[in-house]
Amino acid sequence: MIWLELALIAFVVIGALFVAFARDVVGAIVTFAGLTLGIAVIWVLLAAPDVALIEAAVGAGVTSVLFMITVKKTVGIRGSGPEDADEKGALRSLNVPALVMVGALAVPLGYAFLALDPVGAVDAPAVSETYFGEGGEQTPYGYYMAETLEDAGFPNAVVAVLVVYRGLDTLGELIVAFAAAVSILVVLKREDIL
Repeated sequence: MIWLELALIAFVVIGALFVAFARDVVGAIVTFAGLTLGIAVIWVLLAAPDVALIEAAVGAGVTSVLFMITVKKTVGIRGSGPEDADEKGALRSLNVPALVMVGALAVPLGYAFLALDPVGAVDAPAVSETYFGEGGEQTPYGYYMAETLEDAGFPNAVVAVLVVYRGLDTLGELIVAFAAAVSILVVLKREDIL
C-alpha cells in the first residue's frame, strides 16, 4: 500500500510542476484536473471519503471547467500558446524568486509533516485517552469523540458533526456556494463584459 501512496504523491508533485511551468494552458488545465483526482484518491486512502468527494467535484470538476471557460472567453482554445514567437519549448523558464518562496514554505511544512504520527498510530491523540482534562473531565474534543454517535443519532460521525453540531455553519456554506454558482451563471450570460 505504501507504494501506491508514494506513486500518488509523485504523480501529484510532477503534475503540479508541469502545471506551474507549462506553456500550453489547456494542457495545464487538464493536468490540474488529473492531479486533483490524484489528491482525491489520497484522501480516500486516508479514510476521508467526504473530503475526497469534494476535492474531486470542486478541484477536478468545477474549477477545471471554469478555467476552460475563462480561456475560451478570453484568448480562445487555439490562442492559448506562447505569445512570443522567440521563446521555444513546452516549458517556461524558471522564476527564481518564486522558487525561493516555495522552498521557504516547503521546508517548515515538510518538517511539520514528518513530525506527525503515522496514519492509524495507536498512540496518536485521535485514538488515545489523552483528551481528558485536569480532574478527569472530558475536553470538548473528547466529548465529541465519545458521545457524537449516541447524541446525534447518526451512524456517521462526520455527518453528525456537519448536520447537528455545525448545522448553521453548513447552511451558511451552502448559501455561499449557491450565491457563487448564481453569480457565475450571471457573468457567463453577459457577453458585453468581454
